[in-house]
Amino acid sequence: MAKRDWGIEDPEETFWYNTRTGAVEEGPQSLSVDRVGPFSTRAEAERAPEIVAERARQWAEEDAAED
Repeated sequence: MAKRDWGIEDPEETFWYNTRTGAVEEGPQSLSVDRVGPFSTRAEAERAPEIVAERARQWAEEDAAED
C-alpha cells in the first residue's frame, strides 16, 4: 500500500509518534520501528497511545465475537 493510498502526498507534512521517546515528530525522523503513524495533525499524533489502545481493544472484541 502506497502512502498516497493513505491520503499522504508528502510524508514530510505528516506527524509521527515516537514510541521510544514519547515525542511527536514532524515528518519521519526516527527509525520506523520506533514510530507510529502517520497522523495528519500534531494533536492526533499526541494521542497515538490512546488511539493504538482503542484500536487494539476493538480488534480484541471483534476477534472474541468471531469465536
